[in-house]
Amino acid sequence: MFTKLKQLPADPILGLSVKFKADSNPNKIDLGAGIYKDEAGNTPVLACVKAAEQFRVDEELTKAYFSSAGSPLFNEKITELMLGADHKVITENRVRTVSTPGGTGALRIAGEFIKTCTPGATIWVSNPTWANHQGVFTAAGLNVKTYPYYDYENKCLDFDGMLAALKEVSKDDAVLLHACCHNPSGMDLNKEQWQQVAELAKNIGFIPVVDMAYQGFGESLDADAYGLRLMADTVDQMVICGSCSKNFGLYRERIGACSIIGNSAVAADIINSVLLSVVRVTYSMPPAHGAALVETVLNSAELTAQWHGELKEMRDRINGARQLLVDKLAENGVTQDFSFITRQNGMFSFLGIDKEQVQRLQDEYSIYIVGSSRISLAGISNDNVDYLTQSIAKVL
Repeated sequence: MFTKLKQLPADPILGLSVKFKADSNPNKIDLGAGIYKDEAGNTPVLACVKAAEQFRVDEELTKAYFSSAGSPLFNEKITELMLGADHKVITENRVRTVSTPGGTGALRIAGEFIKTCTPGATIWVSNPTWANHQGVFTAAGLNVKTYPYYDYENKCLDFDGMLAALKEVSKDDAVLLHACCHNPSGMDLNKEQWQQVAELAKNIGFIPVVDMAYQGFGESLDADAYGLRLMADTVDQMVICGSCSKNFGLYRERIGACSIIGNSAVAADIINSVLLSVVRVTYSMPPAHGAALVETVLNSAELTAQWHGELKEMRDRINGARQLLVDKLAENGVTQDFSFITRQNGMFSFLGIDKEQVQRLQDEYSIYIVGSSRISLAGISNDNVDYLTQSIAKVL
């Protein structure tokens, strides 16, 4: 059986990390990895998480299973974080949440759930989108199509193209939307654009699937959830996929959540029964450690306040790196306009350089960037920005 297998290419981003680690250049820079890094290039454990871990060590009495849904307290707290504690879908008891192995697990469960509801369903994703979206939904048995999103030439949102495409979507389809900090473009919908998309979803009847992997990394926890909450105000049914990897720094703990909203409490109970069935045959029980840390932080006023402060520090550093990069490019004689980078949100942006220039940055200067020219702003620091911008100036 195994002799029939053929070698598959490495994941382009993971493969880039392998090359970076093997590079002996002391000036090397990794702008490919989509993880937060501090000024020293480290991805630290948050102090609030350290405190929650100590609490767990002291208080945990068993390693027995939870249910397939995971910790009820985590599910309650993460739902309130995403939607807001007083949102009507919560007060009307119309939302059901399960813990998942990271945000990727949430997306896979969402895909499996949609397939159970409508075998052969189509989900529309933005062009571009996170590289793994298409693979996850295809593996779940969905057909994947794309709608226009980023205007590469003008380096802005192609909202007219997006709206025109979504007007042609079937009511039996699902549409994936990034809640904030769009990966990989950094271009987000504004409030008026969210309103138009929400009204379109309501009028056509397609199912919005909102991926919120970066809540708190854009403007604030509440501002970043604006579109998601507006959509939940507008439509009767939707899917939300959340992740604690970025805003809690829990990358390797793999904890996320999949929330599904029904049009009534009775419908939500039916949804929950199907959701739990999907989970049971996929991974049976979700990981508990990360969920325990998040619920401990969110269940403590003191730790929540500490988390808000640490999250703001991460957000401010990324936003500062955006401005720093633009300023230093100009300082090093680059006349090309890169100001669009400061109008984006989150960790990512396209530099807008071609593949040959990307390859030269890697080969000649040990600067590692995804072939599309997508960069992670978190890899930029005061110590490496001069070398980075001087190198970009040379390849330009």
